Amino acid sequence: MLVKQISIFLENKSGRIAEVTSVLAEAGINIRTLSLADTTDFGVLRLILSDADEAEKTLKNAGLTVRKTDVVAVEVEDKPGGLNNILDILGKSEVNIEYMYTYVHQAGDNAVMIFKFTDIEKAISRLGQQGINIIDGSTVYDL
Repeated sequence: MLVKQISIFLENKSGRIAEVTSVLAEAGINIRTLSLADTTDFGVLRLILSDADEAEKTLKNAGLTVRKTDVVAVEVEDKPGGLNNILDILGKSEVNIEYMYTYVHQAGDNAVMIFKFTDIEKAISRLGQQGINIIDGSTVYDL
């Protein structure tokens, strides 16, 4: 049920993201989706990749600061209120969302969103109880 995400901490300067994508391209690792958050001095590049384990090793060997974390891919109805439905379930269950971002591919007629929760097991349980589809990591890597 979990998806492996790679987070890379980068100085906020020209060319740093291209350095990451170059390392991944040379290793034959495909970027499935990404999110970038920045401050004045640094940024956090979060990636879902075709091979998180190999990416972690390759990026560390390139001298980058890398962390692998678990996130959850949630199928969201692609219509007005679809995301609100998910957020309502989580809010009523008192599940905190650390961050979220969209996935570049759909699952059938539905959108896919990546979530980082403070309590992953509780989030998966509550969403499952409400009939929300959680997409397995192996499926996400191949979408």
